[in-house]
Amino acid sequence: MKKYLAYILIGFISAVTTVGVSKFLENKDNTNNLKIEKLTEDKKIHRINTSAMPPANMDFMATAKTAVDAVVHVKKQYGQPQNFYELMFGSPASYTQKVLPVGSGVIISSDGYIVTNNHVIEQTDYIEVVLNDGNSYPAKLIGTDLQTDIALLKIEAKDLPFIPMGNSDDIELGQWVLAIGNPFNLTSTVTAGIISAKARRMGMNNRSVDSFIQTDAAVNPGNSGGALINIKGELIGINTLIYSGTGSFIGYSFAVPVNLVKKVVKDLTEYGKVQRGYLGISIADVNEKIAKELNLKNNNGVLITEVTENYAAKKAGLEVKDVIVKIEDTKTENISALQEKVAEYRPGDKIKFYVIREGKEKEVEVTLTNADGEFKFTKVESIDALGAKFEKVSKNDQERLNIKGGVIVKSISTGKFRIEGVKEGFIILTVNKTPVFSVEDIKKELDKADGGILIEGIYPNGRKAYYAIGLN
Repeated sequence: MKKYLAYILIGFISAVTTVGVSKFLENKDNTNNLKIEKLTEDKKIHRINTSAMPPANMDFMATAKTAVDAVVHVKKQYGQPQNFYELMFGSPASYTQKVLPVGSGVIISSDGYIVTNNHVIEQTDYIEVVLNDGNSYPAKLIGTDLQTDIALLKIEAKDLPFIPMGNSDDIELGQWVLAIGNPFNLTSTVTAGIISAKARRMGMNNRSVDSFIQTDAAVNPGNSGGALINIKGELIGINTLIYSGTGSFIGYSFAVPVNLVKKVVKDLTEYGKVQRGYLGISIADVNEKIAKELNLKNNNGVLITEVTENYAAKKAGLEVKDVIVKIEDTKTENISALQEKVAEYRPGDKIKFYVIREGKEKEVEVTLTNADGEFKFTKVESIDALGAKFEKVSKNDQERLNIKGGVIVKSISTGKFRIEGVKEGFIILTVNKTPVFSVEDIKKELDKADGGILIEGIYPNGRKAYYAIGLN
């Protein structure tokens, strides 16, 4: 499991609506670890003592009985080369592993759409879903979003039980919730707890929207992708992380808010990718010093420290030293709350910002842009011959990596790219030494190729790579 050093979020961070997930967060004193729950058979179960009990008149039975049938067990299988010839010459890998249980998923429609975590199904050649009644189905991967750690699956079935989506903006501290999943391969497990915090920031340096629902409902490895529901039986989050020094639950679990999930699901089904709106500002939480300098009544709000040219904020008239206190009807008391709210919108959406400027509240209507400062959507295109989906590289990424043009690999299914080890996020710069500026450029080179192609490019971390892809 990958590890990342924890850090205290200070200074300024870009207020874009991109979101993601960290595999592991480790405090510098090495006493607490934040882990994404993955099913392992050798985990020890730790007994948790709690005095927190629900009110005597509260009954979870009806809600649990209904919801448990809409939470599934997700399994996956890898293809592995069985011999030297397969490894060296890229023959289709044979299945040498069993189908392994890895996590949970939530049925969100009667016709078989299922939400889970991306980390549950990543790097797999085959996905299987097992319902609570024991019936199993092969699942098609509709799409993934690395930045929210959400994936959307589809099985061919009808009249399935499903959990309706609620509104995570309406949740309150102390509200009772149920977590449903398959921890430690213990299928259809239901636990109860309360909402401990909203818009919880975990200090993840690769997550532009770092905002979770925190609960004390017991969640363990195998719960990833499972349901967090309210007492009415509505989905309010997808269980994703635990905060632990042992790898098992010690009192803190975290879920992606369902309003973010709704946006991801809608975009993946309609466009094949998440359409993110960008503000184009740098921001900081208001603290006591900032509040005193700007003569604010309290420390609630988000300070704009920089405004980028040609993006939404600049075009709308937002200014440095504006303090954002509300977006639409949602208070933005901190960065996490602001980012979570903006992440619910797309490029071209008009949203109302309420800011404190020179001691007075001002309403500003902002039309979000995409990553290139434009109001249009970006699109993903597939090339079946390579087994991958692609999109153009944004201007921001081109400037950051000091490159011109390029096409980024957004997702990989079974096919040539997976066999050759190409990873999601790889940016193709040339095909057979010809510069690439669009997916159409790749298709043209494929049409001209005789036997194979040489692809050269760069990963987002700056590492250069090249791949020889056989086409026969």
